[in-house]
Amino acid sequence: MNLAVKLSLAASGAFLLAGMLLGVVKYRRIMASEAHRAPVYIDIAHRAAFLYSFAALVIARLLEFSPYSLKVQLAAAGVPILFFAMTIVGYSTHGFRDDTENMFAERNFVTTWFMYALIAGEIGGMIVVLWGFVSTQLIK
Repeated sequence: MNLAVKLSLAASGAFLLAGMLLGVVKYRRIMASEAHRAPVYIDIAHRAAFLYSFAALVIARLLEFSPYSLKVQLAAAGVPILFFAMTIVGYSTHGFRDDTENMFAERNFVTTWFMYALIAGEIGGMIVVLWGFVSTQLIK
C-alpha cells in the first residue's frame, strides 16, 4: 500500500470520526434549541463529513490500481481530499456561529472563486484517479 492510499484511508477515517463528533454537536444543539433543530450548517457539516468519508474510501480503493507515479497519485487524491476537509471546516464554522441559513445568499470570494477551485480540484482529481483505474482494469 503506497502513501497516497494510506493518506486517503486516513482521511476517510478522520472524516468518519468528524461526522460522529459533529453528530454529538448536532444532538446537543437540537436538545438546547426551543425549536429542537440544529443550525443548518451543523446539519450539513455532519452529513458532508460522512459522505466525504466514503468518497475518500472510494478514492483509496481506486488508487490501488493506479498506473501513475506516487507524486501524481498524491496530487490527484490530495486535492479533492483537501477540498473535502476545507468544506467540512467551513460548514462547521458557519454552524458553530449559526450565522447563516444559506451561505450562497451573498456573492463573495467563497461563493465564487473558492467554488470554482473546488469544482475543478475535486472533479479534476477524481478524473485522474478514475482514469487510472479504468486504464489498468478495463482497457488493457
